[in-house]
Parts: sequence; C-alpha cells; structure tokens
Amino acid sequence: MDWQELTDLTRGQPFVVERVRLVGSGVAIEGQFEPPQLAALDVDDQVFIAAFVRSHGSIKEMERIFGVSYPTVKARLKRIAERLDFVDTAPAPTGAAEVVERLRRGEISAQEALAELEGPR
Repeated sequence: MDWQELTDLTRGQPFVVERVRLVGSGVAIEGQFEPPQLAALDVDDQVFIAAFVRSHGSIKEMERIFGVSYPTVKARLKRIAERLDFVDTAPAPTGAAEVVERLRRGEISAQEALAELEGPR
C-alpha cells in the first residue's frame, strides 16, 4: 500500500502509524508515530505540492502544468497552507548582543530581555 491509498482510506481523518518495517533489513519498529503533515493532505493536494516544489515555486510553471490561472494557483496554495502548521524558523538568540538587538527593535520587553540574559534559575 502506498501513501495515496492510505490517504484515500483515511479520508482526511487523523491517524497514527503504529508499525514501521525497514525494507532492507526487515527490522520492525512499533509505537505511535504521527505521519508528516503532508501525508494528511488529500492525494490531489500532495501532487500539487510536489509539482510546486519540482517547479522551484514557479507559479507561472504551475499555471502551465495544471492549465489554470495565477489566481487559481495562489488560492489553492493558500487553502493548502491553511491546513499546515508552520515551524518558526527564526533562530533562538545565541548571545547577549542578540537579546539587546531584539529589545532595541521592540520585539521583547525589558523584563523578557533580563530574563533571557539571566538564564534559567
């Protein structure tokens, strides 16, 4: 069974994977594993996202591949994005200078800056 079949069977309902078998060695791992967010998308959306990545994010190329307009591509990307949680990719502050810079930009309060500079108690 592949992901597309699994996606069709689950019909968008949340699921967990309880057993994984490594094909090369036959080793099986049991537990409860959440599948990646993209696996929860329906097959058509998975194909759309794969095409978007393969086209290096070119909406013009997506228009050509799917035979749809720019607004249609944007609307579909927006709809898919609303179903996905986004990871905060901003790195955590690594030093006092960075904490002071965030304070200067108004991103954190003076109390938050002091707490970060003092570290865990």
